[in-house]
Amino acid sequence: METEKPGSQTKSALRETIETIIVTLLVYLLIRTFLFENYRVVGYSMSPTLDDGQFLAVNKLAYRLHEPERGDIVVFRDPINPNRKLIKRVIGLPGDVVEIRQGQVFINEQPLEEPYIEVPAHYSQPPLPIPEGHYFVLGDNRNNSSDSSNWGPLPRKNIVGKAWISYWPPSLWGIIPHETYGDGL
Repeated sequence: METEKPGSQTKSALRETIETIIVTLLVYLLIRTFLFENYRVVGYSMSPTLDDGQFLAVNKLAYRLHEPERGDIVVFRDPINPNRKLIKRVIGLPGDVVEIRQGQVFINEQPLEEPYIEVPAHYSQPPLPIPEGHYFVLGDNRNNSSDSSNWGPLPRKNIVGKAWISYWPPSLWGIIPHETYGDGL
């Protein structure tokens, strides 16, 4: 017949609880560091696609597997204030020339169809070549957005990940819509 010391079951349960908590924290940190991050939309720069206060899951693995594509909605470190994260849509890719003529975006002299825009920009921008390792990003609410039209091309290294799923509020649950473009834009 086996006997246990008084309190040994309590110590064993406490040890298992502590081990479970540590493993859970490690898994959480690994997932958050390498795979996903949550993000809260602040402001109206991506309206009507994304709303102020909307919560998103951001896929950090996506751009370890392939480069950002035109139409992707990305979260990135602000090039002006790296402690702040912003969310915008990729418009220009490395090697593109981006121009805005009276609110209409042109990529390599071709007009860009943008069904997600409710009000076109009230500005123009001369042709801007996008250097290698950089992207041109714009908010969907062009007249209320701090983006590449203000501070120039975004360095690739600033991109955190691709907006993936909206999880709050419940009325907006679902996959984030990303525009896809054919070869002819």
